[in-house]
Order: sequence, then C-alpha cells, then structure tokens
Amino acid sequence: MLPQEIIRKKRDGAALDPREIAFFVSGLVSGAVTEMQASALAMAVFFNGMTRGEAVALTVAMRDSGAVLDWAGETLPGPVLDKHSTGGVGDNVSLLLAPAVAACGGYVPMISGRGLGHTGGTLDKLEAIPGYTAKPDNALFRAVVRDTGCAIIGQTETLAPADKRLYAIRDVTATVESIPLITASILSKKLAAGLEGLVMDVKTGTGAFMPTLEQSRALAASIVAVANGAGLKTTALITDMNEALGPAAGNAVEVVNAIDNLTGRRRDARLIAVTAALGAEMLLTGGLAATLEDARGRIAAALASGAAAERFARMAAALGGPHDLMESPQKHLPSAPLIRPVFAGHAGTVTAVDARALGLVVVGLGGGRTRAADAIDPAVGLTEIAAICERVDVNNPLALIHARDEAQVAAAAAAVRAAYRLGAGAARPPLIVERLTEEGA
Repeated sequence: MLPQEIIRKKRDGAALDPREIAFFVSGLVSGAVTEMQASALAMAVFFNGMTRGEAVALTVAMRDSGAVLDWAGETLPGPVLDKHSTGGVGDNVSLLLAPAVAACGGYVPMISGRGLGHTGGTLDKLEAIPGYTAKPDNALFRAVVRDTGCAIIGQTETLAPADKRLYAIRDVTATVESIPLITASILSKKLAAGLEGLVMDVKTGTGAFMPTLEQSRALAASIVAVANGAGLKTTALITDMNEALGPAAGNAVEVVNAIDNLTGRRRDARLIAVTAALGAEMLLTGGLAATLEDARGRIAAALASGAAAERFARMAAALGGPHDLMESPQKHLPSAPLIRPVFAGHAGTVTAVDARALGLVVVGLGGGRTRAADAIDPAVGLTEIAAICERVDVNNPLALIHARDEAQVAAAAAAVRAAYRLGAGAARPPLIVERLTEEGA
C-alpha cells in the first residue's frame, strides 16, 4: 500500500477499509507516513467525513499504536470506568466524580489533559497541588487505582502515540473540528486505558467548543456510536455551558472549590448536579446500580457522607500531595497576591453570560495557554462568578479577580463586565440537555 493512494481514495470521497487505515496510522507512528501526507489525509477527512466503520477502524488503530492497559491482573472487585468532557469553564467535575464513583465500588483510571484554548485542564488543576505526581510510572498508577479506587493523571508517552502526533498536525492545519477525528482522538486514549464503561460529557453553549446544540448532538452521537462499535459501552450527556459550571475558574481556585464541595464546606448546585448525573451513568454502565435514580442517590450519598472526600485525600497523598490537603487547602495551594471584586456598571439580574469570554479572562491572567509550551500561573483566576438569574449590585460583584498586579485586575475587570448581560429577569437553560445511548436518546 502507498500513503498517497490512501489519500487519493479519501480525497475522492471513497471509504477506506480497516487495513488501509491501520497501515496509515502505523506509518504515522514509525515515520513512514510524513507530516505532509498526514495533513492531506486529515483535510480529506475534514471535507468528506468518515463512515461509522471507518471511524471505528481509525479509533482502534490509534488505540493499538501504543500500550493498552489491561486491568485483569489486578483482580479488581469492581468495574473499570471513566468519563470524558469536551471542556468548559469552571468545570472541576472530575475532581468530585472520580472519588465519588470509587466510593461506590468503581475503579477510575482517569487520564486527563491540559487546558485547551479558553477551557481549563484537569491536569493543570491537579499540578497546582504541591508534590502531586501527574505523570506517575505505570506501577504507581496501577497501585493507586487498585488501593484507592481512582487516580487522575496525564497521558503517558506510551498511550495512543498516534493521537499525539495526529493532533499536533490537526492543530496547525485547521482540521481540529472534524468530528470523526475528534471522536478517534478522544476514544483512542480511553480505549487504551482498558475501560469497561465510559460516559461522555459533551458541552453546548457559549463556553463550549461546540457552541450549537446541533454540533454538540452530532459529536455526542458520533462518540457513542464509535465507542460502542469498538466494544466500549458508552453513553453521553449533553450539558449546558452557557455560563461557568461552578463559581471558580482557574487552577488552584478550582481545586479549592472542589475540595470545599467534597468536604461540605459549600455545595454548588450545578456542579453537584452534573457530577451526580455523570456518576449515575457510570454506575449504571458498570452494573453498580439498577436504575439511574438509584445511581444518582448513591453518588449523592458518597458526596454528602464524606466518602468521596476520603478517596480524594487518599489519591492525592498516594500521588505525592500533602496529607492534610482536605483540612487546609489554602495552606498548600498557591494564591494570588491581589483579590479584587469586579462590579457591574448598574444593578440588575444576570440574563446572559459569554462563558468563553470568562475562560479567556483566566488565560489573560496567565492561568491558561496561548501556546502548548507556555507555562501557567496556577494561582490566578476568578471566584464567586455570578450565575444566570443571580442579582448583582453594589454589594454583589460579578466575580472576584485573583491576579498578580493591578494592571491584570483592570484588564480582567473590563473583560468580565463585557461578558455579562443584565436585565429585569432571566430564564436559565436546562443543565442536562439530552442523554444519548447506543439505542438512541
């Protein structure tokens, strides 16, 4: 087989067979396929799409381009489960969800990524914890999953290396938005983690990569179909991202927010609701609950009882973090020297929020990246972010800005004000927009 003939076939709109796809992916890793050829195929897929069979074959080939974890040797007494989010603002669900599912009998080897564009990355958040080993060796990773029920880490070099190379190519060739390529990128890593069940959280709204419901629905349907076609039982929830999910956006500030919700020092309703909904899907998929209602109750109980907090504490300590992190997060997590409120120009009720703009405020403060190699400031961000339907006035700010200097505060304050629309009243969109399964919505 020749790479250029495979490119020609896809360019002309024909479907590739699994052998051709496996050959091309193998060449991508070995170097036999050049970056120019991979770019050409990515563009051909962008314009012509892929059948479900092609997308399954691409996902499996990318999974098999590196190591595939097998948990059978650990004789775990529960199912191996995970979730993946397409990314949002103020979304620290993973920090609550993984330990909650572990407390309910699941095992969660969660391989997470860094922030991308305006969205925060779970890996960046956890690296704000002093000593936390975000990329442990395989032996430590497996031991933490076995002993605590969950471990949240970054992608290792050996898992789905074809995805890492193809993503870098897509990033500079304007083909990131291709749904078959997004699907294969997400699922190849999840399949390589040796999962038995997966739930997808596909965001929709102003703070989502797929801002329209039509786009979000297409991506969710693709992921559910391809994952199940590749043998991984998967459901998807489309959730609202027309405002920050929780009241904090940043890295250390989101870890503090997650710990406060785990320990009961606060309960942020939207954050807890999405955590319970996703956790319920995981428990149901893994056979740990008979119904969604029962599963939601079990997740809620794990959060309310402190069982989830205990699992998070054990996980963080096992991966090198402080042993008293839950009791005294502010003692260990970095904090910005300036914390300033930003007030609206007039009193009113929040009617709309540009959540993407809030995410970009965090990036502008230094809490995100404009290039992959950029270092981030874990201390900066926003807290007490005003939600839709919330009243703001001279006593109730739009947000608190955590910054290094007054110039940052001024720039962030102007951008935060511009992101909000105020009026006399508002209707909040539904939080859980749709549920998709292999059988349909």
